[in-house]
Amino acid sequence: MTALEAVAVHLPHHTVPIEAVGELIGLTPRQLRLFRRFHGLDQLRLDPDGKLPDLLGAAVDALPELRGRERHVRFVIHARSMPVAVPYPLNPLHDLLHRYGLGHAQAFTVTHHACAVGLLAVDLAGRLLAGEPDREALALVLTGEKTFTKDAQVVPETGIFAEGAAACLVSAGGERDRVLSYAVRQRPEFDGRLAEDPELLARYQREYPAVMVEAIEAALDQAGLDLSDLALILPHNVNQASWRMIARRIGFPIGKVVLDNVPAVGHSFAADGLINLHTATTRGLLGRGERYLIAAAGIGATFSAMVVEH
Repeated sequence: MTALEAVAVHLPHHTVPIEAVGELIGLTPRQLRLFRRFHGLDQLRLDPDGKLPDLLGAAVDALPELRGRERHVRFVIHARSMPVAVPYPLNPLHDLLHRYGLGHAQAFTVTHHACAVGLLAVDLAGRLLAGEPDREALALVLTGEKTFTKDAQVVPETGIFAEGAAACLVSAGGERDRVLSYAVRQRPEFDGRLAEDPELLARYQREYPAVMVEAIEAALDQAGLDLSDLALILPHNVNQASWRMIARRIGFPIGKVVLDNVPAVGHSFAADGLINLHTATTRGLLGRGERYLIAAAGIGATFSAMVVEH
């Protein structure tokens, strides 16, 4: 059974109010009021001087559980929301392999699930490890990207991106954080440029809660659990308003949805679930044997949910 052996997080020290980002990318005062007052955004963690290898490397540096076990890492997977992250022919993922003694590992990127791709990478890591004869084999999943274009800085009427990163060590079994289920719902009719198609954006916003709930319920069904069995929901940090709406729809206590990082950190590409897991564990919000659900949605559109036992 796939297990999350360890999770580390890197949040840049530099914080920027959403108004400063909005000014740079041309958001109107009305849009900024929507983000702050309705969606609950406040500030973003950004590293204006750092590059992608710095961002991902800082997450790996924060993962002491990797030290001395590098030889067991068979796969390194970058879960990437954006199809293109750096100019060709640069490859920061392969640069990181040599820096951390992982040159022997198979390294690749998974994408096309947008901000839900982090869960895809964890599931794929577990499937790959299940075929490894060495029961000590590991996979390293990396999440995090730079906000280098306007498309990489804002989801229209929904959220503003930050630059948090996470590193997750995955094994094919173990006692810690065992994955019980993984469900995906894809809606390709929403694949388009939302910023330039108001009708498509309106339809996406209208159907978003129902499809997210569908993915959550599918993951619970696979795990043989009910909502009442969950200690927490760890959401993606796109905004607070959508999760309050979803919590009301499914009758789940909003106090058990970890939303603290929405105003304080912002929405980090594919990394939100792991960032929120790190928050939950470091704050003692999860007890041994308790179950939680990680949920994420990606423009395109992909809706994913994963149930895990702590």
